[in-house]
Amino acid sequence: MSEPRIALVTGAASGIGLAVADWLAHEGCRVVLADLRSAKDACAAINQRHGQNRSAPFTADISNPDEVEALFAMVARDFGRLDILVNNAGAVRRGALDALSLDDIDLMLNVNLRGTILCSRAALPLLRSAPRAAIVNIASELALVGAPDLQVYCATKGGIVQLTRAMAVDHAPEGIRVNCVCPGPVLTPFIQARIDADPDPAAKRQEYASSTLLGRIGLPEEIAAVVGFVASDEAAFMTGAILAVDGGATAM
Repeated sequence: MSEPRIALVTGAASGIGLAVADWLAHEGCRVVLADLRSAKDACAAINQRHGQNRSAPFTADISNPDEVEALFAMVARDFGRLDILVNNAGAVRRGALDALSLDDIDLMLNVNLRGTILCSRAALPLLRSAPRAAIVNIASELALVGAPDLQVYCATKGGIVQLTRAMAVDHAPEGIRVNCVCPGPVLTPFIQARIDADPDPAAKRQEYASSTLLGRIGLPEEIAAVVGFVASDEAAFMTGAILAVDGGATAM
């Protein structure tokens, strides 16, 4: 019986990241859930569903090089290798370009783009020794189209798309596949909070749903299924791909 693959998912305490971690655990991986918030409860739930020691939490700010170094040192020490990295952690602030504070701009640049770069950079020495290594970057439909009051967010997610392509070029000779998933509107806690805070929650929910060809909001598990496929051996001939999982939003 082969040993389980080792996966690390950032931004894994809730939403898409948690769904991805749960999916990978279901598929037999041992998963490290990294997040700025504690992922202990998320790990407990995954271990209850899929078996003890199936997942482990680590609290880290992925925009901080020292914390990223500590995260990957733990992976090397406790697991001995890494097969899959899912760069999911993200941050968003809305506002016109000249209305956003520099702190808001820095937050999005540091978490979305710098964090993806730092984690990928730290993962490479471990991934080079894995026989079927894969990186999956999570961008957004807004990496592919513009949207009001989201200029910096769009730019950082667009940067992840180009980073994915360039990394795929550089690391294919090392056997490391690098792909990108661009989710559309998904019913994460963040989106649910925006719906609940609106004066007309039903209308806000319909606004999100109407932005897709399928007329509904996606579910985190639907994104996780695609990420799981892209990270799996079934996608062994796929690298440098940008996959929109957005209910057709970017087709309009």
